[in-house]
Amino acid sequence: MKKYRTWMWLAVVLGMVIAACGGGEGGDGATTTAGGGTETTGGGAAEATGYEHLDQAMAGDFEGTSVEIVAQWVEGEAENFNAALDPFREATGIDVQYEGLTDYELTLQTRVDGNDAPDLAQVAQPGRMATYAAEGQLVELGEWFNVDKLNEEFVGGYVDLGMTDDGLYGVFYKTDVKSIVWYPVEAMEAAGYAVPTTWDELTALSDQIIADGNGNPWCIGIESEAADGWVATDWLEDIVLRTAGIDFYNQWWAHEVPFNSPEVLAAAEEMSSIWFAPDYVFGGNVAINQTNIRDVANPMFDPAGPGCWFQKQASWIPEFWPGNRDVADREEWANPPGEASSFFYLPGIDESIGNPVLGAGDMFVMFEDRPEVRALLEYLTTPQGAQAWIERGGFLSPNATVPVEWYTTYPNNELAPILANADAFGFDASDLMPGEVGAGSFWTGMVDWVAANGEGTEEIFQSIEDGWPTG
Repeated sequence: MKKYRTWMWLAVVLGMVIAACGGGEGGDGATTTAGGGTETTGGGAAEATGYEHLDQAMAGDFEGTSVEIVAQWVEGEAENFNAALDPFREATGIDVQYEGLTDYELTLQTRVDGNDAPDLAQVAQPGRMATYAAEGQLVELGEWFNVDKLNEEFVGGYVDLGMTDDGLYGVFYKTDVKSIVWYPVEAMEAAGYAVPTTWDELTALSDQIIADGNGNPWCIGIESEAADGWVATDWLEDIVLRTAGIDFYNQWWAHEVPFNSPEVLAAAEEMSSIWFAPDYVFGGNVAINQTNIRDVANPMFDPAGPGCWFQKQASWIPEFWPGNRDVADREEWANPPGEASSFFYLPGIDESIGNPVLGAGDMFVMFEDRPEVRALLEYLTTPQGAQAWIERGGFLSPNATVPVEWYTTYPNNELAPILANADAFGFDASDLMPGEVGAGSFWTGMVDWVAANGEGTEEIFQSIEDGWPTG
């Protein structure tokens, strides 16, 4: 009986959202019926969700089947994702088996190469998605997915980013804003430091922290199991956006200009002024390469006072701060965001370019095509497919029909103004480049660059350019 009640609730909510947003087949003044379907004002029946296989799953057609889904979300993020999956599990009777993998990219690739791919997998890089599609590994979604509904509901550009060779192979689930810098609130106030709003103010504050003997301004680390270096690529991309502008940025990731164009070398020089300046980074360049991304901010929360003050990272990073990891209940976190810490927008550099924002996202791709797998993928595109995670915090959806009142948890309610005020939005360039570059030579090249303490930039960037795939 419980599952039936859950199904009724989910069906009604989904139907109400579709009706309210004018999406799907019920957008012409549809109302929700007691049975969870919708009925038009003319009395005709209409779909409850706008997704064929999700409706069938809600009716119990696939009860007793199972779907395997994998992603890089572990620890607290894994709990959040499972919470978002639970309504689907309960409503449909489908056994959704989720596994979060710590060494994600390598493990997924190994499984794909070994003909042991999961049904659905999270992919952060559209370039990697395109590679899997070109190899014939993925199911093309456009033949059965309601793409019109996706285009109506999703933020502009996200559907296109899931396409390659005129086919839809990935559907975005989650988006992130990367152009933010975290800092310890109480320590900043006690020291009398003001939050910087310009690049010059950011540089001046970094110098002041050093002059005051208050440790190092920056907390930076790029070790990430099989994905070492991606934090460095994010930094370079953010600075390219701020110094060369969005038009050049888009030409760069599309390789319409060389990877090592003068504009990119100039951005690397700007980045060097932080990463390799004496005393700017906790532990220097050796620590940058050896510190795991989960441990970067540990010195920021040292009880004796911050050993470093600023961490540039997306909104999910508080999950891994000391006292927060492995603590499912956010109310019990030792260093809750918005209290122990807050963030500011990474300032623009060139006034003529303004204030751009770098962001990214996570899509799901399908390796195995069965009706129950289709139903789960459809569910993940609805607002309800992310609701539990949104309400727990640390999640932004690319679905523009998500009710704004769901975003009650910090930092999501603070990220919206940054997106709204952005002069340009650049999707993570390394995620858009071919996988062998964006998740390969670009990552490893930045590791080499850090190991060389910022020396040999032209040679290292030339090697990335030389390795760009042809054809």
